[in-house]
Amino acid sequence: MKKGNNKTSKPKNQKAPKSKQISAKAKSAPKAKKEVKSKKLKKKLSEHTAFKNKGKPKKKNRKAVWVKKFTLGYEEDLHKLQIELLKMQKHVKNAGLRIVALFEGRDAAGKGGTIKRITEHLNPRGSRVVALLAPSDKERSQWYFQRYIQELPSAGEIVLFDRSWYNRAMVEPVMGFCSDEQNKRFLKDVPMLEEMIVKDGIKLFKFFFSVSKDEQLARFDSRETDPLKQYKISPVDRMAQDLWDDYTVRKFQMLNETNRTLAPWTIIRSDNKKLARLNCIKHILSKINYDDRISKKELHTDPNVLISGIEEIRFLEKHLLKPTELPG
Repeated sequence: MKKGNNKTSKPKNQKAPKSKQISAKAKSAPKAKKEVKSKKLKKKLSEHTAFKNKGKPKKKNRKAVWVKKFTLGYEEDLHKLQIELLKMQKHVKNAGLRIVALFEGRDAAGKGGTIKRITEHLNPRGSRVVALLAPSDKERSQWYFQRYIQELPSAGEIVLFDRSWYNRAMVEPVMGFCSDEQNKRFLKDVPMLEEMIVKDGIKLFKFFFSVSKDEQLARFDSRETDPLKQYKISPVDRMAQDLWDDYTVRKFQMLNETNRTLAPWTIIRSDNKKLARLNCIKHILSKINYDDRISKKELHTDPNVLISGIEEIRFLEKHLLKPTELPG
C-alpha cells in the first residue's frame, strides 16, 4: 500500500508554474485594456467641436477632453472669419460683384481644405467650386482657355477654382501632358487674358500654396492610411516627390511670366494648414470693402505665411540652385 501511495502521490509544488502564468496574464490584462482605450482615444475631434463645447457645464453623459490652446484659438478665429465671409457674400450679391479665386500649388499643399473652409457656410446659390476633370477629346480640340472661361462668374457670384488654367504652367509640362510650344504660348497669352478679365470688372485672386517636401511626403503617407482621404492620392501625386526640382523650376518660370500688377500672385506657406487657411481668408476679406467689416487689425496677415509674388520671385532667385533651402 505504501508503494502504491508513493506512485500516485505528486509533488505539492508541481502546478506552481501554471498558477504564476495565470497571475501574470491577470496582471497584464489591465495594461492591455489601457492600450486599447488609448488607441480608441487617438481620434481627431471634428472641427468646431472644441469651440462649440467651450464653457458648457459638466454632466454625467459628457466627458472632458484635452484640447490644444492653438486648436481652440484656431476654431474661434475661423468662426469669426466665416461670419465675415457671409457678410462679404451679402455685399457681393447686393452690389453685383464678380469674384474669382484661383487655388494653385504643390500636391497636398492644402488647397482643397482651404476652399472647404471658405465655402462651408456660404450660400451655395451665390458661390461655386470649379474642379475640372482631365479634358475630353472634344475639349482638347478647343481653345485651351475655353472650358475655363465658361465657368467665370455672373453678377453677385463667387467662383473658386480648385486648380485652374495654370495646369499648363506646371503639371502639364512636368508630366509631359503638353508640348514645350504649348507651355510657352500659354505663358505669353495668360497675362493678356487675365488683364481682360480684371478690366472687365472681375475681382481676381491668385493663390499658390507652398508646402515643403518633407511635409508633402508625410501628407501623402497619411492619405494612404486614411480611408476618408484615399481619393486624394494618385500615382501622379506620388511622382511629385521625384519631380520636386522640376516643379520648382516651372514654378519660378510661371511666377516670372504671370505675376503682374493687375493680377498678382499671393503665396501661402502651408506647412501649417490651419494658419494657411486663416491667412488666406483674411487676405480675401481685406481686399473687399463691405459694410460692418471687422477692424484691419483683425484682418492682419502673418508675413511668414502670406507672401507677395514678387517677394517669392526674389527668394527663388537666391535659392533656386539650393533646392533643400526652398520651402516649396
